[in-house]
Amino acid sequence: MADRRPLLIRRVDGFPRIMGVLNITPDSFHPDSRVNGLDDALNLAGLMIEDGADWLDIGGESTRPGATAVDEVEEMARVVPIISAIRERFPEVGISVDTRRANVARQALLSGADMINDVSSLADPRMLEVVVEFGCPICIMHMQGLPDSMQIEPTYCDVVDEVRTSLAAVARKLSEEGVSPNLIIVDPGIGFGKLLEHNLSLLSAGRNIVPNQEMLLLWGVSRKRMFEDLLGRNDSENRLAGTLGVAAMAKSLGVDIIRVHDVREHADLFATMAAME
Repeated sequence: MADRRPLLIRRVDGFPRIMGVLNITPDSFHPDSRVNGLDDALNLAGLMIEDGADWLDIGGESTRPGATAVDEVEEMARVVPIISAIRERFPEVGISVDTRRANVARQALLSGADMINDVSSLADPRMLEVVVEFGCPICIMHMQGLPDSMQIEPTYCDVVDEVRTSLAAVARKLSEEGVSPNLIIVDPGIGFGKLLEHNLSLLSAGRNIVPNQEMLLLWGVSRKRMFEDLLGRNDSENRLAGTLGVAAMAKSLGVDIIRVHDVREHADLFATMAAME
């Protein structure tokens, strides 16, 4: 397993790896990403893998703006059985667990997950111990505030510099504990305590937010509210075109992984771009 992790997380032929979103939640902002039960999860996982997903990002707690925190026991009950079943059914796919809690991350890794996607960037001090214990890749994301309040008047002097500095501090903690830079993935946290102007600046910056160029870059922009502010699309169902527009820029800006709801459309986009090149 460890030998294939760097292969799965680093972009190939210049194009990002595709990570499909699979939410074991009743309240994630995009309804089509939600699954209800094991059979539903396995069916959606199979479709995304068939469509071209390199990764599945499995989460049991919504972190959308205004979301309410989920009890740890409930979160674990949602994600661990499904990770175990997907690992058994689809041994070839990379599995990321989207969690802020070290206990959930540990059980997910024991059940077959390969990577931790921590939107809180080690807010749980035990998360660092889990990363070191398992030697797994970890994605650290920038978030100003907490999900229930992060979109209330977020402010920055220089958003690119501040996000890079914040991510560098977290990456330093990981490096000091011996975590290899090529297992550290950074995410600018589009929509997590940011206004449209902040989101656009961070996306345009590309790899300039990455503290160490051996580290990797993940974008999670799919169907987010920025497309309401940018395009007037107030329903997540109508934000695919904007999402694909951002994805088309991901190659030239050095993105390694792109986290999406629509795997087939992104795979088609990249295949078409590659053919034209």
